Amino acid sequence: MSKTIVQITNFNLKYGNKTVLTDLEWTIQKGENWLLSGVSGSGKTALLKAIAGIEKSSSEIVVSFDEQYNAQPVCQYIAQWYQFKNKEGVANFYYQQRYNVQQVQNTLTVNAELAHYAIENHLSIEQANPILKALGFDSLRNAQLIELSSGEHKKLQLVKALWLKPQLLLLDQPYTGLDIQSRRNLNLLLNKITSEGTQLVLVSNENEVPDCINRFAKIIDGKLITQLASYTTTIAVEERPIPDFLKEATASSNNTLVKMVDVNISYGSKQVLKNINWEVKAGEKWLLQGHNGSGKSTLLSLVNGDHPQAYANEIYLFGNKRGSGESIWDIKEHIGLISPELHWYFDFNATVWQSIASGFFDSIGLYKEIGWQKRTQIDEIIDYFGLTADKNEVLAQLPLGKQRLVLLARTVIKNPELLILDEPCQGLDAQQTLQFNNLIDGLCTTNRTLIYVSHSDDQLPKNLTRQLLLSKGEVIGNDIYNKKTNIEELENVI
Repeated sequence: MSKTIVQITNFNLKYGNKTVLTDLEWTIQKGENWLLSGVSGSGKTALLKAIAGIEKSSSEIVVSFDEQYNAQPVCQYIAQWYQFKNKEGVANFYYQQRYNVQQVQNTLTVNAELAHYAIENHLSIEQANPILKALGFDSLRNAQLIELSSGEHKKLQLVKALWLKPQLLLLDQPYTGLDIQSRRNLNLLLNKITSEGTQLVLVSNENEVPDCINRFAKIIDGKLITQLASYTTTIAVEERPIPDFLKEATASSNNTLVKMVDVNISYGSKQVLKNINWEVKAGEKWLLQGHNGSGKSTLLSLVNGDHPQAYANEIYLFGNKRGSGESIWDIKEHIGLISPELHWYFDFNATVWQSIASGFFDSIGLYKEIGWQKRTQIDEIIDYFGLTADKNEVLAQLPLGKQRLVLLARTVIKNPELLILDEPCQGLDAQQTLQFNNLIDGLCTTNRTLIYVSHSDDQLPKNLTRQLLLSKGEVIGNDIYNKKTNIEELENVI
């Protein structure tokens, strides 16, 4: 007779006046490993948190552990984002802080964080070594937490989970920000721990899942549908006309928007970028790729004007040499930006409307009055992204997928000449991803310039013309875009 590990009976969940889950029923038996899907905002994250006892302690959810398991008798939830604090125990970081060498020393190193976790959970550091190596994280032991990229933060979350080996592991979008090889290695590690007694509930928008997944469920209209033979997705995107004010890009300020000459960036003895030479011409559409920690975010921070070491290098932005008198706001005026870091450090107390409006001023929050024309444009873009019903909600009350849509709308609201989209589709479901990339294709039929970062080749716009490939801080590919180019093969050459 099968043992029941999780029993959920008539479970209901509301956020404010909004009902998310209604009389939900779910039984997870011993040996079952589930993939849970559903559109953004359907309640997947809320359900995982409820099972873990984080979101709501409820008698309708019973988790039973098996004392005969090799795995730890705990239920562990791994969130979409890694939350860390500084040495004083607070988490009030700001957007540019990871690039300020004096500020990064205020967080623990990876080694110190792992040592603390080992003591807290009675673990041996030696047991973590194979996991660190498999996820390509072993070389980062001495890095400060704030120095890590979004993909590296995700790896640290996963290292902890795989190291602990809980009986029930709830993973919320574990592939977010991971490069291709890390995703493959993660699937192998998940197969291994499930063979040793861990059971898995995985929330993911990715097509590739570990072989250990043997059950499939989907949340639809607050109910759980479990009679699914496999993970299948049918994408139907509503055709929405692009708002008129976005159809023509702002005229390019210069024929060459970005030029870098032998650029080097170092933190102490650690060199992050090595002899970078790169030109971005007006109207080009670039794909920027590289493994986790290859230097992509640092490279983009030089373009955004956020990195203080830009002044020590030969960099030209929008026709001006960096440090020739232009302010950071003069640079940002030309750019529409989205990145995981911008999302992390945004003001979650701002409403949807205020958040999008702040894009006109490149501020984290809205501090200026908005004129009638800009108000009209904000309402148009809110309607385009399907956010009309949410426009007065604060970001903190929205699921991460909708938060990302809000920030994507903020990115394009001022109709910039250069779009910098760093993993823009993180947290979006398949339908939202396709719709957003359709918008980008529509926006970039003009002379608009694009720099697009993604680890997923199936989540790209169609209009890419050039590609820059980074490995260990060096350029290993700078050519016409070719979707068949495999960065892993190029890395093996160098």
